[in-house]
Amino acid sequence: MKDLLMLVHRMPYPPNKGDKIRSYHLLKHLAQTYRVHLATFIDDDDDWQHVPTVQALCASTHFARLNPKLARVRSLGALLGQRSLSLDYYRNQGLRAWVDDTMRRHPIDRILVYSSPMAQYADAYPEAHRVIDFIDVDSEKWREYGEKKPWPASLLFRYEARQLLRYERKVAAEFAASLFVSAPEAALFSRLAPESAARIGYFNNGVDTAYFTPDNTYPSPYAAGEQGIVFTGAMDYWPNIDAVKWFAEHVLPRVKQAHPQAVFYIVGARPAAEVQALAQPGAIVVTGTVPDVRPYLAHCTVSVAPMRVARGVQNKVLEAMAMAKPCVVSPQALEGIEAAPGSELVLADDAAAFADAVIAALRTDGAAMGRAARERVTLRYSWQANLANLEHQLCN
Repeated sequence: MKDLLMLVHRMPYPPNKGDKIRSYHLLKHLAQTYRVHLATFIDDDDDWQHVPTVQALCASTHFARLNPKLARVRSLGALLGQRSLSLDYYRNQGLRAWVDDTMRRHPIDRILVYSSPMAQYADAYPEAHRVIDFIDVDSEKWREYGEKKPWPASLLFRYEARQLLRYERKVAAEFAASLFVSAPEAALFSRLAPESAARIGYFNNGVDTAYFTPDNTYPSPYAAGEQGIVFTGAMDYWPNIDAVKWFAEHVLPRVKQAHPQAVFYIVGARPAAEVQALAQPGAIVVTGTVPDVRPYLAHCTVSVAPMRVARGVQNKVLEAMAMAKPCVVSPQALEGIEAAPGSELVLADDAAAFADAVIAALRTDGAAMGRAARERVTLRYSWQANLANLEHQLCN
């Protein structure tokens, strides 16, 4: 086996938590053919319990504790140096020292970087074959935040969009390959960084269809008589916050008029104060962290993804489809997902259309759409098949 250094911004475990899904399956795949030396951050105390599982996949590991609140404050120092705040957010001398020591002690000639801020730890090794999985065009996310957020926050987000794009282009120009989560994300970055277009590609996310399956029996988390409308995702992430607030304010009232027994469940860790404030008895439930999202998906009537700001591929949509559930999604949530609106999911582009679609889903049997959705995921979103492109890039 050859040695490979893998640099990840958040610990790639467990497999059912947001942006860790992709990196977790990457690690599992690479561990089959490489001695993986992993450096990563842990920003959630709950993740420390999973360290032994991750270590078992690796030849060596370094886990750096990251306090999100302190890191946000510390990152403001980047303003003085005209640097990306994201780079300072993930700057850690202990992790850098571990990387340098590991590169000295092992015959590592391949480096996989996961997320652009981690590329700073590979800057000193241009002789290695370096590949970056940007996942999404993060600078574009900050640009969209700048358009949506009020002043003065908008100024900060626009600043970060400019600085991070500059760094993303630098990395893409220096690395052997730059990969993204979908063809639209890769095409967008090719337009933003045309000098590197020839080395820009993508590989889709996958779904563990043995884990997300409707064939298992799960206890229902819903009260008797409730029709569950479910949204899943990390609830300290602003696009998710924005999505559930919009749904609660502009869609749910009309749905409740038609179906008083409908209850909107917001399922996800670390709900922000503005998400917690949405809770209403008999109308909206904010669960916070749950040990398993599958019971909520298995017993819901409909899954919703009313994203208004989104980058890349929404795992929440793929997971609900894998559980054979009808999904109502916004155009932003559908981007990057190959699925047929009308037969495999429902596409709705404004509040009225969204309400009509949810009301229809609550009124009708969604079994046929659910079966079609699962079939699509099973055929198109296999991790093994989708990771083949990554292996090709690392071997070249």
